[in-house]
Amino acid sequence: MNEVLVVLTNLPDEASARALASHLVEKRLAACVNMLAPCRSVYRWHDAIEEAAEVPLLIKTSADRYAALEAAVRAAHPYELPEIIAVPVVRGLPAYLDWVAAETALASTGHRPTP
Repeated sequence: MNEVLVVLTNLPDEASARALASHLVEKRLAACVNMLAPCRSVYRWHDAIEEAAEVPLLIKTSADRYAALEAAVRAAHPYELPEIIAVPVVRGLPAYLDWVAAETALASTGHRPTP
């Protein structure tokens, strides 16, 4: 079974978060993307303390698709240095993990497998 990852990133607004989430699922780079409620982030950037409203995304994907997912996030992300953190899923409902793997995999024929 392919390793499942949860990838975290933050976007500056709902419109850009929704666009990125839809793109990732449409391209089968993610099985599911959760858009969370806006949050406040405090961080140091270019030697100054910054504060910003952001929309967090929880992206479920397979380890095999991570490189393509990272490239897609970087290409679409408005930030100079986007947060992209992948956390391996150690345990989970086997049927759900199989579904994530199936939704993000392409069979050798170019068709996705049946979940």
